[in-house]
Amino acid sequence: MSHLTRDDLYSLEQYASRRPSFRAQVLAHKKNRTVHIGPQMTLIFEDRLTVQYQVQEMLRIERIFEAAGIDDELAAYNPLIPDGNNLKGTLMIEYPEPEVRARELVRLRGIENHLYLEVSSAGRCHAVADEDLDRSNASKTSAVHFLRFPLTPAMIAAWRAGSGVSLGVADDRYGHAALLSSTVRQALMTDFSA
Repeated sequence: MSHLTRDDLYSLEQYASRRPSFRAQVLAHKKNRTVHIGPQMTLIFEDRLTVQYQVQEMLRIERIFEAAGIDDELAAYNPLIPDGNNLKGTLMIEYPEPEVRARELVRLRGIENHLYLEVSSAGRCHAVADEDLDRSNASKTSAVHFLRFPLTPAMIAAWRAGSGVSLGVADDRYGHAALLSSTVRQALMTDFSA
């Protein structure tokens, strides 16, 4: 997938008028790219459309219209677009109560380094977390992480051939896994190079 450029974006004025329909389109698109891993983790697999939405929202919120500011947002978010042999996603660790969240983020320190994607007939790859900057520190993890899953050609071929795919956490502190539905597998297959 190619990275976004300024030419791919709506101006602030254009986005203001198109936002309701664009937002609805992106939310529907994300439904087929979202996986819940147990009760407290959600992974949204990113692609060009989800990243465009993120950039457009940042430009709108921050009222950014100058070329340098737009380029900064593109540089921050373009790395979330898959490269054709991987999947990229945003992991959210979700505890609604602030005191519970604070305690659990301490308990789960480093958990982002234990996520995996497994293609049943071709093996497992482990997530590479937070390549842009560390989001955890010596005492706790962050509630949001950016992950990259580097798939082998054999894994992609098995995926295309219909093998089951699961996403999980290989850590006893949060030992949950989820089997990807056929709808999600089909949606994510578009992220691979032909």
